[in-house]
Amino acid sequence: MSNNCCQNKTKDIKKIQKQHSNVLWIVLFINLIMFVIELVGGLNAKSLALNGDSLDMLGDSLVYGSSLFVIYKSKYAQARVALLKGFIMFGFGLIILIRGLYKLYIWSIPFTQTMQSLGILALAANLSCLFLLTKYRKDNLNLSSVWLCSRNDITANVSILISAWITNIYSSPVPDIMVGFLLTFVFIKSSLKVIKASQKELSLGMNQL
Repeated sequence: MSNNCCQNKTKDIKKIQKQHSNVLWIVLFINLIMFVIELVGGLNAKSLALNGDSLDMLGDSLVYGSSLFVIYKSKYAQARVALLKGFIMFGFGLIILIRGLYKLYIWSIPFTQTMQSLGILALAANLSCLFLLTKYRKDNLNLSSVWLCSRNDITANVSILISAWITNIYSSPVPDIMVGFLLTFVFIKSSLKVIKASQKELSLGMNQL
């Protein structure tokens, strides 16, 4: 009877893990697709805010992807993947930051219609992710943090829509630049935290060898 109980629990755990994996794959692809759309759309629309938000989509994609990749691996392997993720995030952050500095030089007004359209699309994407993750947000700490990320991303989407609205009224690139720099700085700060935490984990792992 005890063995049957354990077997049933094992099956239940595997079923839950598969459900978690499935939903993570879905939100991964949503964020990855939106990263490409906002990156290309932001470049075409001359919008730093859209490019800044595309970094957020990239960051989320890397989080979901690495979570799936290292789900059964050691802490040392997880730290190595996290370090790589941190450097990728930092690299993309610097690229957008340089573009932002260039935008200050050329002082071009972004296409607000594209900003609004992609801002609404990004908001719908994050709301979809939030809806998919809500059911599992209390299952474990990882899914809880992922759910919180999706919820916080909605704030960034709304800020893009507000900046597009203000830009349209005053015909000024200032709102777009401000939001773009803010999102980029937050992203770079997050990447540095990931790098620092993973390096610490790697050093602890090396000491234990």
